[in-house]
Amino acid sequence: MKPEHTERILLQGLAASDKKAIETIYKENYNMVQALIINNNGSTDDAKDIFQEAMIVLYENVRSGTFELNCQIKTYVYSVSRRLWLKKLQQLNRYSAPVEALEAEIPVEEEIEEHEKRNAEFEMMDKAISSLGEPCKSLLEAYYLQKKSMQEISVNFGYTNADNAKNQKYKCLMRLKKIFFAHYKNGNGDG
Repeated sequence: MKPEHTERILLQGLAASDKKAIETIYKENYNMVQALIINNNGSTDDAKDIFQEAMIVLYENVRSGTFELNCQIKTYVYSVSRRLWLKKLQQLNRYSAPVEALEAEIPVEEEIEEHEKRNAEFEMMDKAISSLGEPCKSLLEAYYLQKKSMQEISVNFGYTNADNAKNQKYKCLMRLKKIFFAHYKNGNGDG
C-alpha cells in the first residue's frame, strides 16, 4: 500500500471519527509534537493541549470536505502545532519576536527529519543495550535509568566495592559504544 494511500485512509477514518484511525494518527505524531513543545519552553501538559488542538484543526478541516492535504499528515500536524504553540508563547510573553520570525527560521521538514533521526538513534541505542548481555544491560539500566548510586549497584550486583562496580560500568560502556557504532554504521548506510 502506497504511503499516500494509507494517509488518505487515515484522513477518511478521522473524518468518520474512527477510533483506529485517530489512535494511529496519535501514535505516529504525538511524540514529535511533545518533543517540539518541551524543547521550546513547554511542559508535557502543554504538549497534550497543543496536540489536541492540532487534531481538532485537522479533524475540522477534513470534515469540511474541501480540504486537500498537500503534505504528509505529520508535516501538517507538526506545522499546526508549532504555529499554535508560538501563538501561546506570545500570549504568555515568553517569546518576544513575531511568530513569523520563528516560522521562517527552520523549515518544518528539516525539524521533522531531525526528530526522526534522533528517534532512530534512540532505537539503535535500545538495540545496542539489548545486545549487550548481562550483567552489562542491567548494570547500565540501574545506573542511567533507575539512577542508582555506585554503592547500591555494587551491593545489588555483588561487587566488593563501588570502585569495582565503576570499573565494570566503564567496561560495559565501552562495549556499548562498540555495538552502538556498529549498528549505527550498518543502520545508516552513510557510515
